[in-house]
Amino acid sequence: MTSKNSTDNNNKISEYGFDKYNFDPVAWSNAMNDISQRGQKLMADFMKNQQVNNENIDIEQLSPDKINLDPFNIGDAFSQMTKSMMENPEDIAKAQSDLFSNYISLWQNTTKQMLGEESSDTITPLASDKRFTDEAWSENAIFNFIKQSYLLTSDFMHKTVNDVDGLSGSDAKKINFHTNQFIDATAPTNFLMTNPTVIRETIDSKGENLVNGLENMLNDLEKGKGKLRISMTDANAFEIGVNIATTKGQVVFQNELMQLIHYQPTTKDVYKTPLLIIPPWINKFYILDLKEKNSFIKWALDQGQSVFIISWVNPDESLRHKDFTDYMKQGPITAIDAIKKTTGEKQVNVIGYCLGGTLLAATLAYLHVKNKAECVKSATYFTTMIDFDDAGDLGVFIDEKQISAIEEKMDERGYLDGSEMATTFNMLRSNDLIWSFVINNYLMGKQPFPFDLLYWNSDSTRMPATMHSFYLRNMYLENNLIKPGGITLDGVAIDLTTIKTPSFILSTCDDHIAPWMATYAAKNTYSGPVKFVLSGSGHIAGVINPPTDKMKYGYWLNNRKCKKPESWLKGATKHEGSWWPEWNVWIEKYSDGKVAARAPEDCKLKIIEPAPGSYVKQRIDKT
Repeated sequence: MTSKNSTDNNNKISEYGFDKYNFDPVAWSNAMNDISQRGQKLMADFMKNQQVNNENIDIEQLSPDKINLDPFNIGDAFSQMTKSMMENPEDIAKAQSDLFSNYISLWQNTTKQMLGEESSDTITPLASDKRFTDEAWSENAIFNFIKQSYLLTSDFMHKTVNDVDGLSGSDAKKINFHTNQFIDATAPTNFLMTNPTVIRETIDSKGENLVNGLENMLNDLEKGKGKLRISMTDANAFEIGVNIATTKGQVVFQNELMQLIHYQPTTKDVYKTPLLIIPPWINKFYILDLKEKNSFIKWALDQGQSVFIISWVNPDESLRHKDFTDYMKQGPITAIDAIKKTTGEKQVNVIGYCLGGTLLAATLAYLHVKNKAECVKSATYFTTMIDFDDAGDLGVFIDEKQISAIEEKMDERGYLDGSEMATTFNMLRSNDLIWSFVINNYLMGKQPFPFDLLYWNSDSTRMPATMHSFYLRNMYLENNLIKPGGITLDGVAIDLTTIKTPSFILSTCDDHIAPWMATYAAKNTYSGPVKFVLSGSGHIAGVINPPTDKMKYGYWLNNRKCKKPESWLKGATKHEGSWWPEWNVWIEKYSDGKVAARAPEDCKLKIIEPAPGSYVKQRIDKT
């Protein structure tokens, strides 16, 4: 026999639309009970496998004075913000009044939706926000209320912190960035009880998703040795040299910092001037060789380029004293000499990507003083900063306290752990690179999809202590590279204004790592001819944009010399498709015609091993 209260409750469930999404309270209760029992067993097995004993715990490191409770040094910034807000209480009162007014509107609209009346949303997500695509977020009154409540509160927080006067530029950026991190972390999509997709999956699978999710989380904890290293892709789906980084070539030189790869030509004739690529050592080179259809290396070979690339070592403690000068001399300078020797050519064209481009610029200024700059016929820079005055979102991680904390960690180990660097970059796009995987892996209980780009993104590298400290302080903190004589490498004062090498600068309009308006400074710094191209999308996708990829993104050109990037963009013309052919037309002018193809085995350097070599296969999670 059914009670009146039970009938009323069931009617409410139906009225609010829960039945449409298979929300059965009894099934839910049974599933949660089963999850609890099975979850306890998984946790017990996990703790047993860890074999933790007190003898391995450094109690001193757990004492309060040894624990950094503010690793991002945001306490002072938020204290200053609070002080400024208290000095302008009318701004706070207005913001709160607007929020209250919006909530009144939200409650009224939610009531109308519950009663089946026509209603409109008080606030809607941005078109680019993919978190609320499930129809329940719009059709179900309760979830629609949760969604809009979150969006209203987020908007209130954004406006409150953005409208505070009296803050320094660095404090304002830091507050805004970490406020965004908090907002992203507290989204209702990230929690079981407020995500309709997860609730539906839990009912349908009888809680199997949560059990699987707990197991996924424990596996990630074990992989990270107690720290959560979120799996972004199926790492077992890829093997370097087998189904990723497969372009044929040979390692023809190596030292303790790098291997030099000479790729097998794919055309009968090649351009006479060989091409050297300097990737960043923060990441591995095969972002330029993920698979054949989007491999810049393979495409360049098919255009007739004679391609060489540096593959940096994944350094350990033994390389802790390697500095920026070592990376310059044992990297591009040594590579250029090796290429000249093996091909018999006197000049090379060089590409530098991100930090590799920063190193390329410093190297050219160094070679100018040494009267050797003519060995580089042209220079191409992918998403490269030489002026770090506006370092974008990365700037929030740069101040004296944070760098000192990083240096303290590096002094202990001899390097900066790659996982810490990866976490920093992932925070720049937390919804895409953190929370989407929390939902997929831990709430939905699914395995991450095999994706080559995310495999590369997870294949992080270490930074030698001495080099990385120099880089953080002289580039990001003090912005010395852009100052003539601001840094010294191997006893040479570096002046980027002396660079006369013809330059092609490729920047991307949505770059969070190297903001394009900051990279534009190079156009007004180098004294040689400069071609500036702005690609669509971001730091990776804007670069890895092959001509065969359905005309994605496009790029902007403006041959006029403009002092300000805003003026350049205003006069620029947008072109559809990939910028790669535009670069190919440009580089041909500095390639000195064609010669018979040069295979690695026919050249003067001894072959060490097949590409992609052994250095690139050194993973930090397998050592």
